[in-house]
Amino acid sequence: MIGYYDYTVWLTYLSLISAGIGIFSCLSGGGHPFIGMFFLLLSGLCDAFDGKVARTKKNRTDMQINFGIQIDSLADLVAFGVLPASIGVSMLRIFDAKWGFAPRSALTLLVHFGLYTVLVFYVLAALIRLAYFNVLEDQRRKDGGTGANKEYRGLPVTSAALVFPTILLIQSVTSIDITLSYFATVLIAGVLFITPFKLKKPGTREILFMVGLGALELAAIIVMHCISRM
Repeated sequence: MIGYYDYTVWLTYLSLISAGIGIFSCLSGGGHPFIGMFFLLLSGLCDAFDGKVARTKKNRTDMQINFGIQIDSLADLVAFGVLPASIGVSMLRIFDAKWGFAPRSALTLLVHFGLYTVLVFYVLAALIRLAYFNVLEDQRRKDGGTGANKEYRGLPVTSAALVFPTILLIQSVTSIDITLSYFATVLIAGVLFITPFKLKKPGTREILFMVGLGALELAAIIVMHCISRM
């Protein structure tokens, strides 16, 4: 078979599988945003460690290293680009039902067109940022750079794993509908993906803190989803 299947890529594959399940769940008729957020956080937890796990293998060939870089970006596009957009679709479906919007009215179609445009822009921005990162990484390696890069350019796409679950948790504890706030956050995140500012990469302590925060959000989303089903 083509490709690589050793332990260095297992977490990346798991992240993609988790994202795929989340997307299919959100886009199904009864899909709930909480389900999508659960799988978004799971993908985020996998992504937090996939690079560190891959680097534990010291005898990787250039082909294996390049393959890992490529599939990591491709998985990130699905997990942190397409999945948050799919969660937005699921939230919009609930928003329409809650406020009684007629599915084929001119107002509904106009609102949907604008919000879907935001989602498409977000996915496109994530794609551009990830492709640009791959080009920079390839150039850095050709110039003799070794090890991991020390800074980001633009907001990392993986930040979606913490930002959007926080929005949904806020929704779960307030009676105010914040669907439009979610879409505003999607728009801002998309802009920041392709804004050329520099951001220092987090160290081990910061990563562990974010992983812990993600785990707490994951637990909270499970609890809130169970409560909402009662």
